[in-house]
Amino acid sequence: MKIRAAVLEATGGTQHVQQLDLAPPGQGEVLVRLGASGVCRSDYNAVDGTTESPCPVVLGHEGAGVVEAIGAGVTRVAPGDHVALSWTPWCGQCSECLRDLPQLCATAWPAMSLAGLMDGTSRLSRDGERVYHYCFLSTFAEACVVPEGSCVPIPKDVPFDVAALVGCAVTTGVGAVWKTAGVRPGDRVAVIGCGGVGLSALMAAVAVGAEPVIAVDMTQSKVDLAKGFGASAGVVWAGSAEATAEAIREASGGGVDYAIEATGNGEAMKAAVLSTRNRGAAVLIGIPREDVMLTVPARSIPRMERRILGSIYGSAKPERDFLTTLDVYLSGRLPLDKLISHRLPLDEVNQAFDLMLSGEAVRVVLDTTTGGMT
Repeated sequence: MKIRAAVLEATGGTQHVQQLDLAPPGQGEVLVRLGASGVCRSDYNAVDGTTESPCPVVLGHEGAGVVEAIGAGVTRVAPGDHVALSWTPWCGQCSECLRDLPQLCATAWPAMSLAGLMDGTSRLSRDGERVYHYCFLSTFAEACVVPEGSCVPIPKDVPFDVAALVGCAVTTGVGAVWKTAGVRPGDRVAVIGCGGVGLSALMAAVAVGAEPVIAVDMTQSKVDLAKGFGASAGVVWAGSAEATAEAIREASGGGVDYAIEATGNGEAMKAAVLSTRNRGAAVLIGIPREDVMLTVPARSIPRMERRILGSIYGSAKPERDFLTTLDVYLSGRLPLDKLISHRLPLDEVNQAFDLMLSGEAVRVVLDTTTGGMT
């Protein structure tokens, strides 16, 4: 079938929407007609080379839509199902899956580096030339073929734009609070970095009854924005990790139980650790560059029982946790719609990246339905 998709021809270039060939789903695969795709900073990592990706490639890893067709052996979804897409399909058989850690699947992660589907091959092509997948999904398109394990059926009353964000940003932030940290009512929480992921974490902390919930960012405008998402206090970056941590401790009455760090900046990570009180934990969800090192006062780790917790994809099991998150959203206690600041057509994908990089956007969602599909 022919689809329209945004293609990145080379690292450092721009994306151009053009017609591609999409092969039908194979064994254990699903064809999804996309309704929306979120635009994430992780997609830009492939543009600027922070994360190496072979080109030409169709980016995008936050998507939701309707199942159009299924390949042989597929049992979890059927044509007509509404699905949110997970970029971490899991095999269910490796050592990590058997430990109930599907987000660390030892089969999926190596396969992802091949920029295809689980078998390493692509379903995308252009005039016979291979076009690569991104994170198994490639959602900057009208349709995609994905592993069955990437499809999570969702209620049909959930808008596709909200469901798309649950596929990455929301789950990363919400899961860090609810699953990795296990924040409880009355816990003190700071969220460092008030982008889409950080604000998702902030809303999750508010929803669970944390108090106070402190928003931390480089700019006053972002801190003010976070207060509209439920933050009870705000701290603007004070110039150093030490000074910022002190401001957080003062605002929280002596330090937080959990500091959620959502930027991947080494100094912000250090501030997260230093802002915690006895038995507190810094939860690190931002992805730093490979050369970033984290240096903290070692003595405070045992003497204060401080902890440092890594969190990938919010420690989530998508087939379970997507639905939990959406249930809370539908109840009105997790206003995920507020994350979407801009909605653009697929053809304006480059403008979407500009809005994201400028800091003007909280989260941009692409309407992937324009132009029709054959």
